[in-house]
Amino acid sequence: MEDVPAGFPATLKIDYPDRELSRLTTFFRVFTVIPIGIILVLVSGPAIHASSAKHVFETGGILFGPTVLMLLFRQKYPRWWFDWNMALTRFSIRVSAYLALLRDEYPSTDDEQAVHIELPYPDAMRELNRWLPLIKWLLAIPHYIVLGLLGIAVVFCVIIAWFAILFTGRYPRALFDFVVGVFRWGLRVAAYAFLLTTDRYPPFSLSA
Repeated sequence: MEDVPAGFPATLKIDYPDRELSRLTTFFRVFTVIPIGIILVLVSGPAIHASSAKHVFETGGILFGPTVLMLLFRQKYPRWWFDWNMALTRFSIRVSAYLALLRDEYPSTDDEQAVHIELPYPDAMRELNRWLPLIKWLLAIPHYIVLGLLGIAVVFCVIIAWFAILFTGRYPRALFDFVVGVFRWGLRVAAYAFLLTTDRYPPFSLSA
């Protein structure tokens, strides 16, 4: 089993690019992301973002429904299901980080690159309540609301960062930390409500 990181059992760190970013790829980012975005859609299915109640059984490539049933009836989380969910989550966040201009290296389908995610593999029998997966998505509704509002702020931050990179070559550090914080918050909610790797309710926090 992987070591459990300190604090909430889902962590995200994206290395700050303390250098000049590519102005060319930044200017055309909405176009350069298309090829890897298509790959992400193909491996994820039609619904990449399981961020609302209506998508509870429509989470794209994340193995949510089968995991709920396995936890409910067998109190087991198959390791290869966890590995798939982890790989897809890491890939999707790398693509999101690239689209949000946080990094300018092209997203890899398998290498970690500068996006570091840790989710400990749970001991389903000892650490997970077999009934909670039925209602976690509902309990997380307050987070969906807050994340929706934060998501709007992220869009404005990325637009400002786009201009900043074009003129200075740098991503303003305060904006960078805020956008990464929102991504981190979203990962914690996903770990609780959809990846089902923890029963610990996610904090309302942007910090690591």
